[in-house]
Amino acid sequence: MNRKIASHLDDFNHVISMIQMARANAYAKVNEELINLYYNVGRFVSQKVESAEWGTGIVSSLAEFIKDNHPEIKGFTRRGLYRMKQFYETYKDNEIVSTLLTQIPWSAHLHILSKTKTIEEKEFYLRLSIKEKLSVRELERQLNTAVYERSMLANKIVSALPSQMKNENIFKDTYVFEFLDLPKNYSEKDLRKALVSNLKDFILELGKGYSFVGEEYCVQVGNHDYSIDLLFFQRDLRCLVAVELKIEEFKPEFIGKMNFYLEALGRNLKKTHENPSVGILLCKGKDEEVVEFAMARNISPTMIADYETKLIDKKVLRQKLHELIVFENEIRKAEKD
Repeated sequence: MNRKIASHLDDFNHVISMIQMARANAYAKVNEELINLYYNVGRFVSQKVESAEWGTGIVSSLAEFIKDNHPEIKGFTRRGLYRMKQFYETYKDNEIVSTLLTQIPWSAHLHILSKTKTIEEKEFYLRLSIKEKLSVRELERQLNTAVYERSMLANKIVSALPSQMKNENIFKDTYVFEFLDLPKNYSEKDLRKALVSNLKDFILELGKGYSFVGEEYCVQVGNHDYSIDLLFFQRDLRCLVAVELKIEEFKPEFIGKMNFYLEALGRNLKKTHENPSVGILLCKGKDEEVVEFAMARNISPTMIADYETKLIDKKVLRQKLHELIVFENEIRKAEKD
C-alpha cells in the first residue's frame, strides 16, 4: 500500500461503508416492493376466485397471457400465482405478522409456506429469520430440523433466571447434530472434538446469539482444576453458558457436577453486569420423570436436553408437542375446577 492511500485509509474505508450501506438499503427496498407486489397480486387473484368471477382455469389463462405477451416478466406461472394467492390468504387476517413479511426474501417465504402447518409456526420462523438474519439455506435447515417443535418442547428452566429471560425460545428440548461424522462407538471426547471442528454448524444449531469461549475450559476451585466441556457466552441472555456432553442417558448425579461448575463461573468469571450463568446438559436420551424429580429442588439454571446425530421425524415431535399442550390444558382446567 503506497503512502498516499495509507494516509487517507480511514476516509477511503468510510466511502466503502457508504457504498455497502446504500447497496444493502437498495436491496431491502427492492425486496420490500417485490413482497408487496406478490401479496397484492395474491389478494387480487384470491378475491376474484372467491367471488366466483374467476374459475380455476382463468388463473392458468393469466399465466399463459403473461408468458406469451410479456416474456420478460418471470415468476408468474400458474404455480407462482397460486403461491401468491396462498401467501395472501395465509397472512391476511394477522396484522402483526403482516408487518414482518417484507423483511425476508420470497424464497424464504416459499420454504416457510411449504414446510409449516400453523400460523404460530409460520410466525416463529419469520421472527427467527429476521432476528438471526438467517440465509435461505440456514432457514431451510432450521425448518428441516423442526426447530419450532424442539423450542416449544424445551424444558422450563426451574432456576433463578430473571423472568424476562424466560419464554425466549433460546433453548431446545432436543439438539440435532446431523452434520457430525462420528465413529460407530464414539466417546465424549470424540463428540466434543467433532462439535468444535464443526463450530459454525454447531452454533447455528444452538442459536446465533452464542459466542464460543473455549473447550475443556479450566475453572480452578481451591487447589484443583476442573474442565467444562464447552463454554459459550449468550448475548441475548447476557450470560455464560456451560455445556456438558454425555454419551449416555441422563442421570441425576449429572446435576451436582453442573451446579458446581455454575457456582465456580459465578464466583470467578461472571462480570457484575452479566446474568447468572446457565448450564446445558446434553445427554443421549432422558427419562422425563427422572428429569422432573432431579430438577424439583434444583435452584441452578440448568437445561436438560437430548441430542441426536440424525434428523428426527417431525411427526414424532408434533405429536409430542400436541400431547404436551393437551396435558397443560387439562391441568389448567383442573385448577379452575
